Amino acid sequence: MTGWWEGMATARNTTVRQRLRARLAKGPVVIAPGIYDAYGARFVEQAGFEAAYMTGNGVSASLLGRPDVGLVDLSMITSHARRVAAAVDIPVICDADTGYGNAVNVRRTVEEFEAAGVAAIHLEDQASPKRCGQLPGARPVIELAEAIGKIEAALAARRDPDFIIIARTDSAEAHGLDEAIRRGRAYLKAGADVIFVEMKSGPAILEDLKRVTSAVDAPCLVNMGAGGGLDELDPAGIGRIGLRIAIYPGLERAAAGFAIREALEVLKKDGNTRALRGRMLGLKEYNEALGLGEVEEWERKFLR
Repeated sequence: MTGWWEGMATARNTTVRQRLRARLAKGPVVIAPGIYDAYGARFVEQAGFEAAYMTGNGVSASLLGRPDVGLVDLSMITSHARRVAAAVDIPVICDADTGYGNAVNVRRTVEEFEAAGVAAIHLEDQASPKRCGQLPGARPVIELAEAIGKIEAALAARRDPDFIIIARTDSAEAHGLDEAIRRGRAYLKAGADVIFVEMKSGPAILEDLKRVTSAVDAPCLVNMGAGGGLDELDPAGIGRIGLRIAIYPGLERAAAGFAIREALEVLKKDGNTRALRGRMLGLKEYNEALGLGEVEEWERKFLR
């Protein structure tokens, strides 16, 4: 028998997913800053963003201290995603790599991410072992038929029809944009909700993205971490290209890494943190970010 708390969690997850799905259909571009833990997710929500993007690259850095080269497995990332999704009331979009294997593995991948309470995942067509799409070099991809089978398996595995499946192709760098568009169309035909053509920075990236959105009749996602001309775009500019979701995978991990390294250098050099005053959260701000006041209110109400 399903417990009442499980029913509440299911209803909450469905509501969050429906909110994201509705936003894909209309309104401004969905801006999803990249996060790698629950602490960062709370900042995204408190800043007023509609969604957060849990980056596999950032999770690999956070949990393993290693680059994104396929070292994070399904159990590790979904247990992490569960805690992140539970910490906020905005949709969390997760990087699900290649689905961690073939179509059989994809089935369990979807089941685990859906149970974790996230709103959407993206599955890529890279060959295993995968590597972050923004690392140097082209990425080998699996045959189109196999990739289509994995998307179809993902759709068959989901229980909540509002759980969003994003199909990502990494074929553009090695096989050209025409092949990436061909794959995007094929994944859409297979039932994917959103199409994500991963690209590296280049002088033609904006024109290439316009080609994608013109050729693929589906909501399209863009990785703003590719840089180049993308760095100059605001949400209105992203929308004019025809894109519906913009993720910023490196935002928090890069900002946090910079600040941490700077703070440690100051402590090493000065022997104290005086020079950092005004550039770090105070205890009050820190506790507010974590919702301590809500916990204290609960204590006042129920502790005897």
